[in-house]
Amino acid sequence: MSLIKSISGIRGTIGGKYNDNLTALDIVECTAAFAKFILEQNKGKKVVVGRDGRISGPMVAGLVNNTLISMGLDVIDLGLSTTPTVEMAVTDLEASAGIIITASHNPGQWNALKFLNSKGEFISAATGTLLLKYIAEGSLQFAEVHELGKIESVNYMSEHINHILALDLVDEKSIRKAKFHVIVDCINSTGALSIPPLLDRLGVSYKLIHEEVNGQFAHNPEPKEEHLQDLAKAIEESNADLGIAVDPDVDRLAFMNSDGTMFGEEYTLVAIADYILSEKKGPTVSNLSSTLALRDISDRHGVTYHAAAVGEVNVVNKMKEVNAVIGGEGNGGVILPSLHYGRDALVGIALMLSYMAKSGKSILDIKAGLPFYEMTKDKIDLAPGIDVDAILYKMAKHFASEEVSTIDGVKIIFDQEWVHLRKSNTEPIIRIYAESKTKAKADELVQKIKVLI
Repeated sequence: MSLIKSISGIRGTIGGKYNDNLTALDIVECTAAFAKFILEQNKGKKVVVGRDGRISGPMVAGLVNNTLISMGLDVIDLGLSTTPTVEMAVTDLEASAGIIITASHNPGQWNALKFLNSKGEFISAATGTLLLKYIAEGSLQFAEVHELGKIESVNYMSEHINHILALDLVDEKSIRKAKFHVIVDCINSTGALSIPPLLDRLGVSYKLIHEEVNGQFAHNPEPKEEHLQDLAKAIEESNADLGIAVDPDVDRLAFMNSDGTMFGEEYTLVAIADYILSEKKGPTVSNLSSTLALRDISDRHGVTYHAAAVGEVNVVNKMKEVNAVIGGEGNGGVILPSLHYGRDALVGIALMLSYMAKSGKSILDIKAGLPFYEMTKDKIDLAPGIDVDAILYKMAKHFASEEVSTIDGVKIIFDQEWVHLRKSNTEPIIRIYAESKTKAKADELVQKIKVLI
């Protein structure tokens, strides 16, 4: 099965037989269920829709937009856009909701619908459950012919960039003076449409690779080291100050050092938090599976660090709760609340360039000044029918003398290392993430936990 309907939306592969993949019927019924929810809220009838550069994007967008107007809603169609751009447009244009058509870092045959509330944030678990109920009931009603909605096409990327450049933390003058040269891997999607105008406005020279927006991803679109060899080669050939890699919807951000080595996706947030906290004090937040380095940076600046359950909506809720000045996830997701509550690679780029320009440090200097950890990700297969919750409960009890969090699986935190156990909702496995000062120690911790389980 390559179709997944969950409380966060719907995703799957395009093509294949009905019920095995993401079909036109799935897209229509899921969009119609969301439209019903919007109408029941009585918060207006305007919905923002945007998509990444996938081959299936125009087809899916056509189904989504026409389903919305058939339900009596008006569509603001951003066309090729980014996830953070859609999020910002929802609030700026006072829309009642948003839909992002993207499968994020998944390969090109995948696509998905991601739903936003009137704040431009991902819908809650309760709303997602309600949508699944509507779909199961088939309780959908379409508008009369004289009440059909309309579609308006809008390009909102320039407004998004205007908001970024208006931030006090973005030092355009210093960036211009630094005369940076960067290489950008656009992964054949909307990074090619959003990053160049940002760099142009900042006076940064650049070279793009994989810049044709055709959805024919030149490599696996997840911005990890093993997928970014073309970027490393381009940096070496051009003597660039740094490399920039994003995923197809431009909400994840990874940097590459000037020597062609990875800065580390986990350290995108850590470095940017180091810069922000040097300018503005306040709490920080990341999810439980993110590096301890953000906690250490927070301690260094005399502010409190908070951990949230895995998932952007959980991180955002915790950031609001503690009034965080910066937060995000270790997958290269930077959330700056003074801009908006969503992962945003574009603002991450502007903040990192500001950090380098104002400090006079190279990206290698910045990395050398950060606390360093190594992470290992593994899993343990379980026999079908095993009570995973009971295993996690026993693990938490076994390590009761240590710092233990049970808000999302079980995380055991030692002084300079941690291990996080999370059950899969789709497979009889427990995912095991561990971090320590060396890779060998992280591997050793994982093996110790697997034996104990």
